[in-house]
Amino acid sequence: MLTVRPKVAELVFQLYGRSLHPELFVTHQSRRVKRGDYEAKIDITSAGHVVTWRYAGLTLTEVAAAANHPLPEKRRLMLRRFEGQQSECVECRGGVCYQVAFQLETVEPEIFWNFQQELADAGRQQGMVHRFDAGGRLALGALSYINVETRRRNLLVQAFHTFPRDHAIVKSQSMFQLP
Repeated sequence: MLTVRPKVAELVFQLYGRSLHPELFVTHQSRRVKRGDYEAKIDITSAGHVVTWRYAGLTLTEVAAAANHPLPEKRRLMLRRFEGQQSECVECRGGVCYQVAFQLETVEPEIFWNFQQELADAGRQQGMVHRFDAGGRLALGALSYINVETRRRNLLVQAFHTFPRDHAIVKSQSMFQLP
């Protein structure tokens, strides 16, 4: 189990057709939601996040973590490195649809610090936010922000993870949609 935030270049985005043991992750914040026929658990972890979504006996687990994080390969439906901008759609049994768009963006330092401050401010108003301890010579640590929107037939999860050393921002938007 990793206990420190990995370098942004080491991050991968994965989707599983099963739940994963919570002991595999260092969780800093957690939230549960239930709406209609589905429920979800959203965690901010040391590397990124974990979303476990359940509906009618189907479980999907989305993970943003380091590539060397010891995760199983069994029932892994997707594995992608964070490079540029990507989107995927996975059709599941029973007509469930999972869609995700994610990107890695490196910006100028001033833009990075302004964006990180905006995320911190937004986290005080809504969503989930976790500020990590500063490492090395940096005055401010990384930040993770997750906003969750529930609808009767879908769950939307927007996640932002900052990496101060690289002035990088990882953004993802996932939709878990009922048939």
